[in-house]
Amino acid sequence: MVLFFATSIGAVVVYRWLPVPVTPLMVIRCVQQVEKGESLRLRHHWVPLEEMSIYMPVAVMASEDQRFMEHHGFDYEAIEKALEENRKGKRQRGASTITQQTAKNVFLWPDHSWVRKGLEAYFTFLIEVFWSKQRIMEVYLNSIEMGDGIYGAEAVAQWHFGCTAAQLTRPQCALIAATLPNPLRFSSKNPSGYMLKRQTWIMRQMKYIPQMKIEK
Repeated sequence: MVLFFATSIGAVVVYRWLPVPVTPLMVIRCVQQVEKGESLRLRHHWVPLEEMSIYMPVAVMASEDQRFMEHHGFDYEAIEKALEENRKGKRQRGASTITQQTAKNVFLWPDHSWVRKGLEAYFTFLIEVFWSKQRIMEVYLNSIEMGDGIYGAEAVAQWHFGCTAAQLTRPQCALIAATLPNPLRFSSKNPSGYMLKRQTWIMRQMKYIPQMKIEK
């Protein structure tokens, strides 16, 4: 237990400054590709937050976590709404914050077990303690899956839009954000009608999300 706490806290502290080179999900996807006899697809190019479009953080906050700048890792209001809707038998909705998603992407594996959920809460707490909101967003936008073998804003900008993350437009950022619930099912390169509707909704929501202050 002492070793676990020491290594986990140490990893969080190290990633406060250093880029995350690879995540468990990237490794899992590569193993799955090999098992299927497919060629390896791992497109991941780390760039600082200040080298991304100013619309990219705004778009993902509008789509995934509108109270990101206000909460401390857990959005209890969103959790209550999700539980209430689930009790009423409505379509299940998620309540994971960007911090929780970052904890899962960087330190854990995709699973729905209570053990994984407990570890996610633990790493979410550590991240909020040791990282700034800007750092959380930077790691999130560099590590999250954004397509088949595509991870991070720079990679999706290059492979889907033929530009850099800094050159992404407001509509393009909204379209990327629209795919995040399931980037293997939804594509920002070849968006469906549903994706275009979701893009429009996100762009409307972006009007109410303040731009994130980025320290250069």
